Amino acid sequence: MCSQLMAKARASVRETLAATSPLELVRRLATIALGCAILTFGMHNIHQVVGITEGGVLGGILLLNHWFGIDASVASPLLDIVCYTVGLFVLGAGFLGWSAVSSVLLALFYALWERLPHLLPNLSAHPLVAAILGGMFVGVGAGLVVRCNASAGGDDALALSIHKVFGLKLARCYLFTDLTVLVLSLSYIPLTKIAFSIVTVFISSPIIDFVQGFGRGDASAPSGSLGGTKALSSEE
Repeated sequence: MCSQLMAKARASVRETLAATSPLELVRRLATIALGCAILTFGMHNIHQVVGITEGGVLGGILLLNHWFGIDASVASPLLDIVCYTVGLFVLGAGFLGWSAVSSVLLALFYALWERLPHLLPNLSAHPLVAAILGGMFVGVGAGLVVRCNASAGGDDALALSIHKVFGLKLARCYLFTDLTVLVLSLSYIPLTKIAFSIVTVFISSPIIDFVQGFGRGDASAPSGSLGGTKALSSEE
């Protein structure tokens, strides 16, 4: 199963690279790398320290890290593989492409930050500040990745699969995955901190929309999710 998914991902990446000019390739790789760096920096230095979680895959990473001690650099690709496997059978391999690239970069940056001391002050005594800053880091980082038609998590594949199978609005599919993880996170995070997590989600979502659409003349630029923070689709 995993080898089939990886083979599909490699084929999709090759097709994507072949259809992209060298200059555009460098620009996209740099933008995705910057987005992944910002996103993981905020997750590692704010969310994990303060105990503010996310919905979706990002929240799942924190959940696995807390209960099973699984490093984010391992949990991130593990959860992505599960979600992308579902997407592979429901959606086909076409959506993989740049998302496979961003998933690798996410894991690499998680590994980098985990080998360094925390680079921001401990904001545990100021959870609202942490929620706002965390939402900004996730929003900007996620927005840069989405701007390049990629995804830094398997949420897109999972939500789109639910959307296709059950015919629900895409926004409701994202909301379902977010709320599921947030409810599970109550097993180790107090309700008050979950409330701050909701603040993070509401802050990051419009930032994702702004970053991915900045400087673009039309509204057709792709909008999606990065972990639990996504711009809710206005379709349907």
